[in-house]
Amino acid sequence: MRIPKPQVEIVATGRYLPERVLTNFDLEQMVDTTDEWIRERTGIRERRIAEPEMLTAEMGKRAACQAMERAGIHPGEVDVLIVATATPDRWLPATACDMQALLGATNAAAFDVQAACTGFLYALVVAEGYLVAGRGEIALVVSTEKMSAITDWSDRSTCVLFGDGAGAAVLRRANDFRGILSSYLRSDGRLGDLLYRPAGGTKIPLNHHVLDEKEHLLRMEGREVFKAAVRSMAEAADIALQRAGLRAGDVDLLIPHQANVRIIEATAKYAGIPSEKVYVNVDRYGNMSSATLPIALDEALERGRIRMGSNVLLVGFGAGFTWGSMVLRW
Repeated sequence: MRIPKPQVEIVATGRYLPERVLTNFDLEQMVDTTDEWIRERTGIRERRIAEPEMLTAEMGKRAACQAMERAGIHPGEVDVLIVATATPDRWLPATACDMQALLGATNAAAFDVQAACTGFLYALVVAEGYLVAGRGEIALVVSTEKMSAITDWSDRSTCVLFGDGAGAAVLRRANDFRGILSSYLRSDGRLGDLLYRPAGGTKIPLNHHVLDEKEHLLRMEGREVFKAAVRSMAEAADIALQRAGLRAGDVDLLIPHQANVRIIEATAKYAGIPSEKVYVNVDRYGNMSSATLPIALDEALERGRIRMGSNVLLVGFGAGFTWGSMVLRW
């Protein structure tokens, strides 16, 4: 199969992680759990937690500034700002508009994408289409999540999983062999109630009962999510590689959604990619929803795991259910 010519490339990335580290030993003092139990089931040792005054938009701004500085552009050059988040600071306006004001990106169209943990991939595909259609020259994609704000810290099955952070990417039209080779997005809304927030929207507005019963916080059926995640991410990896004209052996680095080390290992196994070609940082950050992929991508670049000409496979899965994949040639 012929390898497609990229039309859009990622030219720079950035990340922001809060300073506060919450370890498994800290969680032992908060809920009935142990460091050993958490590590065996998730692979997580610690995660970053934003301070109460640190907003989702501010974290995104810091990641975006780093990416723009590395790309050598200023905010006024951004034509479209797309923010992926499941934890907006407020329902109206979009977090992207708040971030636009913080950045001074006054020439950009700004809007949010909500696809939970798969949000970064969805936002990249939207940005790619925007640029290919000739609507602009530079796109800024930001995934920023304050998962600590929607976590039930009394629920030991979920509170051990999540952390906060933000990642960003600057995109432009490609002019050589580097860029996005393929992508694949899917969803199945029939499974939405396996990972969701019961209340807080128009269906069940906030009230005293909702707050008392913590129905505005995250709930998850862990076993069912695990099975769906492995199956869907393996499928997504295969299809994106087929569309890129590549095979598993052509992948230089797999960057999967960092939710659980067992999900990561199972996905790599089914995709036929050896562990030495898989990037993992879930042990240090936990699940940061849509921010996991751009943060891992930025780290992998910084650590030299990605070089000129590398084939990089991104794979994600999240609430909705949503899932997807993308193949990049760096």
